[in-house]
Amino acid sequence: MASIFTSSIGKKLIQSISGMFLIAFLLLHGTINFFSVIDTFTGKYGAADGLYQLGCDFMATPIVTLMVPVLALGFVIHILWGMWLSYGNLKARGGFKRYEVASKAKADSWASKNMLVLGMVVLLGVALHLTDFWAKMQLQEFLGKHAENPYDLMDATFGRWWLSALYIAWFVLLWLHLNHGFWSMFQTIGWNNMIWIKRLKCIGLFASTVIIFLFVATAVNAFLQANMWI
Repeated sequence: MASIFTSSIGKKLIQSISGMFLIAFLLLHGTINFFSVIDTFTGKYGAADGLYQLGCDFMATPIVTLMVPVLALGFVIHILWGMWLSYGNLKARGGFKRYEVASKAKADSWASKNMLVLGMVVLLGVALHLTDFWAKMQLQEFLGKHAENPYDLMDATFGRWWLSALYIAWFVLLWLHLNHGFWSMFQTIGWNNMIWIKRLKCIGLFASTVIIFLFVATAVNAFLQANMWI
């Protein structure tokens, strides 16, 4: 068991598994947030029976309440573990490179060489998001207090253009992280031949773009709603 935490392959395996939690967490979170965009087109934005409100209520159910912290923990482990691996390689090699997998599909993209920086930025974005949303909704319910209205909270956060721009910039960097990390995750578990790597890069590009689109669309829609443009 100790070799999992000390061997090169074991460390990368932990990073890959925690990356799956990251993708699952973002997909679930992004989908529920996107319900607010659908509410805009159905005329139920801000309504008690709006999809977004129902999604938030679903997130408060016991089974999800237990599941989300597990996914979130995997998210945090992925970022912190990746930063630790990247720092270890930076220190050992004297260069700013991420943890590498020796294969024919070795990446030479900017994202692959700057995963430590991306990890730090993503972690800071998570802290911002927890402050703006989680602390005012899920945490309040956990403490037995009244949670803020999700639509009002969305408008209050994304209604400020500079904060929306900051979030969107964070989403772009998160997209870079996901786009590289998706295929790298499968490469670590052995899908590293040239044929599959090409396919996984295409799938990863599509999957990461869809996930980030959900978040960007939510932010833009909330900004327009808050400023009464739609």
